Amino acid sequence: MSNNELVARSAVHDQWQDILNDALETVDTDYQSQLIHSGAWLPGIDNLFSAFRRDRLGVRYVLIGESPYPRQPSANGIAFYDAAVTELWSESGLSKSVNRATSLRNIIKTALLAENYIEPDSQGKISQASIAVLDKSGLIQTMADLFQAFENNGFLMLNATPVLHPRRKPSLEAKYWHGFLASLLNRLGSLSGQPLKLVLWGKIASTIEDLDLTFDHQKLISEHPYNLSFINNPGMLALFREIGILTKEKPVSTAQKLQGPRSA
Repeated sequence: MSNNELVARSAVHDQWQDILNDALETVDTDYQSQLIHSGAWLPGIDNLFSAFRRDRLGVRYVLIGESPYPRQPSANGIAFYDAAVTELWSESGLSKSVNRATSLRNIIKTALLAENYIEPDSQGKISQASIAVLDKSGLIQTMADLFQAFENNGFLMLNATPVLHPRRKPSLEAKYWHGFLASLLNRLGSLSGQPLKLVLWGKIASTIEDLDLTFDHQKLISEHPYNLSFINNPGMLALFREIGILTKEKPVSTAQKLQGPRSA
């Protein structure tokens, strides 16, 4: 299977075809062959590059996590998108499926706090009870809505390794993709003519700092959202406050956000 066929299996947007094919030239061919002939890894060959089904021209942020979810129903090739989750809310607060997904739960709590929908309780926590009494009629309702909001705000949602292998740790798997990520980020910087914002969540994602990048992309680094401390990370609160992903309707249109502020 050629690089073109490998990319085609994920049905990526036309704007990414050449970029991904060039980036794959940096990935060991024996390793690629192993992936092609094995169905034991997640998210599977048909979802390997599904994060690139969005357009390229609107990308302003590249969010990089660790690796795909370890459950087949959840892993879909888009970082932090739990495909097993549908509804975000329930009468008791967060939905049961969100509450079980630790990283997703903390991401939503961070957004609630940053966008001033909720305040911590007397113990400094954001409880199910406090979310339960929140009027959520004006908020996005589903997992698909949440990641559409990320996309509308210019996010490309990647993992440091797009492959979760049953016999290799993610930190080892990520080494196969270092050249791929460097090629991708350098090409994006070249095409846009300006640095992007790299949002790096967790230790494996932070190794991006060691890559040979020709563009000095701005880096927003934090602990992995699995950690409870993520909710109160000042940098992440500022990011979520800036993008505002929970409200159904925003006073600024998506087109305006993607274009950015006009110069005087």
